[in-house]
Amino acid sequence: MSNEIRLAFAHPSERAEATSSSDPLDRISLRDHIVEVEIGAFQAERGTTQRICFNVVVEVLPITVSVEDDVDRILSYDKVTEAIAFELAAERLNLLETLAARVADRVLLEPQAQRVFVRIEKLDRGPGALGVEIVRSRVTNLAPVEELQDEEPPQPRVVFLSNEAQKSPHLGIWIDQLLAKGQPLIFCVDAPEETVLRTGHAMTQRRVDLLAIEQNAWLLAARDARCVVVDTRTELDWAMKNGQTCVWAPSKIVLDAVDGPSAAPSETLDLALWFAQEMNAIEILAFTAATATENLGGEIPVHVGSVLQADL
Repeated sequence: MSNEIRLAFAHPSERAEATSSSDPLDRISLRDHIVEVEIGAFQAERGTTQRICFNVVVEVLPITVSVEDDVDRILSYDKVTEAIAFELAAERLNLLETLAARVADRVLLEPQAQRVFVRIEKLDRGPGALGVEIVRSRVTNLAPVEELQDEEPPQPRVVFLSNEAQKSPHLGIWIDQLLAKGQPLIFCVDAPEETVLRTGHAMTQRRVDLLAIEQNAWLLAARDARCVVVDTRTELDWAMKNGQTCVWAPSKIVLDAVDGPSAAPSETLDLALWFAQEMNAIEILAFTAATATENLGGEIPVHVGSVLQADL
């Protein structure tokens, strides 16, 4: 038992050695790699950074041919640090478990890698180090390594609706015509016309403003049953592949973005432009107050001044 406890807190390299098979593999390791990043599920962890420490051991196939001292012929340590940097830059995460799994999966994309131990610890959340440790292997991963690369999601058409446009009697006809164009469709909505609660505090006000936009998103969903409110990138990608018309609820994607929008939530059209860029949209159309009041006979206002057409 004492040996098991010792191994539980030992460096992943010792864990790897203790659990190796009769046909041992070579190992490379990264020790005490400290990065300062914003991560965590608690409100106190938002808007601030903390130190997290990575210890990673990768078991690799033994090299059976001469590498001639050439770094390009081996699994370099840089591949491990690059996997960490890539996943940290992809999006803000709440859980160390999620980050550890993504780092492990990315390392296992390397052909030589057979098994990987990932330990991640928060250094600033208490008197000691708080962390998780996982092990993943090419054999036991749920998906073959070759299939871990997600296919490119389709490019959507992003449509911004002002409050006036959202209430227009032509809304259903516009949706019909936009869907007929064939591209996935994502709506962004304006802030509500009613006065939004003022908190007097910048960070809490940002959340309140984003939630106000989401209230308008649910109103649009109530006006047309084809519109489904979506708040995560994963569900957006699934929806685009499966023909679902989405209304973007911005809170999660905005708050979790590593490089978030410079626009305030009250600048709803600028926020929609940022979102369109994040989604690699083919274009963004803006249906403003002028659009809703013009006598357009239900036609999509492609040529009026209120429509922005930008190849993003």
